[in-house]
Amino acid sequence: MAKRKKLVNNNVRHLITKLNPRSPISEQYRTIRTNLQFAAVDETLDTMLVTSAGPSEGKSSTVANLAIVFAQQEKKVLLVDADMRKPTVHYTFRVDNRRGLSSVLVGEMSLLEALTKSDVDGLDILSSGPIPPNPSELLGSKAMKQVIEEAKGHYDLIIFDTPPVLAVTDAQILANVVDGSLLVVRSKQTDQDSAMKAKELLEPAKSKLLGVVLNDREVTKNQYYYYGE
Repeated sequence: MAKRKKLVNNNVRHLITKLNPRSPISEQYRTIRTNLQFAAVDETLDTMLVTSAGPSEGKSSTVANLAIVFAQQEKKVLLVDADMRKPTVHYTFRVDNRRGLSSVLVGEMSLLEALTKSDVDGLDILSSGPIPPNPSELLGSKAMKQVIEEAKGHYDLIIFDTPPVLAVTDAQILANVVDGSLLVVRSKQTDQDSAMKAKELLEPAKSKLLGVVLNDREVTKNQYYYYGE
């Protein structure tokens, strides 16, 4: 029972924007949403990815809550788990992962067949699906570009959760086919060299580096987080 209680508590923490939309933390996510819209004010932001420098930096919590606050803005949003190595989106939203992105990319089913509706209005989920032996190749394939183009016909915004950029090339590959990238780093965990290296790896991509979210920063009474490039 204790183990299950811990899992439930983790989900509560992960989806704060759904469970407590009036909280100060939820307001932070809405501010990030606004800043992202300003960052892309002269360009379309139909697709974006969220990545981190390394593991355990709050990337997956950030991407889940961002997807929710965009959906709360009455946008049709698709959250795609493009981390086909250590997927987490299906845990966070408690959806089936026996089908998903990998299933679509290898031609086992269509995009619409692989989608799952979340319990947040306007937000659909495309989980990672079965873990493939070649995630980087699948993300860089023609099939991936076709999936993105098809999804753009159904959704206002598509958000991709990708692996840490310093660990594998997946985020860099996907950054060449989306409109923008968001980097998540954790205070007192991500060293400056790693953060700068991650930024340097994303900057040559065709998409725009939209900004950096710094998690777990010590804050003053009226200051909740730092956002910027």
